[in-house]
Amino acid sequence: MKILITGATGQLGYHLQQTAAETGRSDTLLCPGREELNLADSESLDHYLRNHKPEYIINAAAYTAVDRAESESDLAQAVNCGAVEQFARYSLEHKCPLIQVSTDFVFSGEQGRPYETDTECQPLGVYGCSKREGELAALRSPYARIIRTAWVYSEHGANFVKTMLRLGRDRDRLTVVADQIGSPTYARNLAMFIWRLMDNACEQTIFHCCDAGVCSWYDFANSIFELAVDKGLLAQAPNVTPIRSEQYPTPAQRPHYSVLDCSKSYAAVDVEPQHWRTALAQMLDKLGEQEKH
Repeated sequence: MKILITGATGQLGYHLQQTAAETGRSDTLLCPGREELNLADSESLDHYLRNHKPEYIINAAAYTAVDRAESESDLAQAVNCGAVEQFARYSLEHKCPLIQVSTDFVFSGEQGRPYETDTECQPLGVYGCSKREGELAALRSPYARIIRTAWVYSEHGANFVKTMLRLGRDRDRLTVVADQIGSPTYARNLAMFIWRLMDNACEQTIFHCCDAGVCSWYDFANSIFELAVDKGLLAQAPNVTPIRSEQYPTPAQRPHYSVLDCSKSYAAVDVEPQHWRTALAQMLDKLGEQEKH
């Protein structure tokens, strides 16, 4: 089977390629770069689909610059919704399964308890709105499934964990927002969930996949530094001061509590979620191996 993986150079795309063999797959993975497949260009996308005729699509690509989306709404809409509309049309026409990766930002964060898959969506900004519209576009195909995730990080690419390590090496003191609560997700675990879902025949269409446990960005940062020191990635941890969101103003408003209820989703594919601290430790081990080489 020919599986198209968009966003192949990103965190999730990287791990989908790295873990494919572990699942015993013999599929052909189509992993185009942006120069070959530009999701903001409808002609480029149409041309690619016609020429390569994928039999399964994992749309792991997205416009994810949350703050910049407020001033680049047309581009965010083109990638996060327009491209998905094209994938959905192809999916419907060719009976091609489609996995659309989405985000906790489709919720407002005002509920105060974990969001279930059928909770009403109320995105706060351009990014969240474009991703929600992408979900609705994907669901026009009966062969589509939505996977919402959050706070994704990896040893590959740019992310919060690597940013904290870089800042921790350069500074003695940092301030980190403490009133935004969520669940960090190791991209490798998300990739394995996707492969598991592909092999599962459950009728559910919307899934939530994050690592187990809950924390604030402040808690997450402190855990990063604690583990990094233990593993020799940092000589010493910087002093981290918690701050409120209003003390770190950004163009886009972020949900204060965007924890996703993943229990039904993990049960549907018969997988036990890994706690985020355990996953973080594994990721830092891999990062340490990379830095040695």
